[in-house]
Amino acid sequence: MRTNWRSAYVLATVTVLLWATPTVSQPHRQEDPEPRPRQPVYQADCRTVVDGSRATAYCHNPYPATDRVRLHVECERWWDVDVDSTPVEVGPAGYAQLTDRCWKEIRAVWVSHRPLRNSAGT
Repeated sequence: MRTNWRSAYVLATVTVLLWATPTVSQPHRQEDPEPRPRQPVYQADCRTVVDGSRATAYCHNPYPATDRVRLHVECERWWDVDVDSTPVEVGPAGYAQLTDRCWKEIRAVWVSHRPLRNSAGT
């Protein structure tokens, strides 16, 4: 098969346009001139236990900053209301126990964290 000049010209033009077009996968990056040190995240250590339709979270905070924890329970049945506990502040070396339940089975349980800054700035 013989290539004519018109198809070679179109192929060369398309190749140059595709090569010169910036793509989304290669954004222009600007480097931060001074990298800032990252603040450590202090979160309480929590473990969850499910016993039938009751869920309990045991949280201990070994860190010097206060952590606000909240227990979330997702129920298995569509008519059973999912539960989110009120937030509890767990201070340094503090302990908290959160309990909630569904009417029937539990699908999922998790604890959310929201570390609070104290007056010392940590």
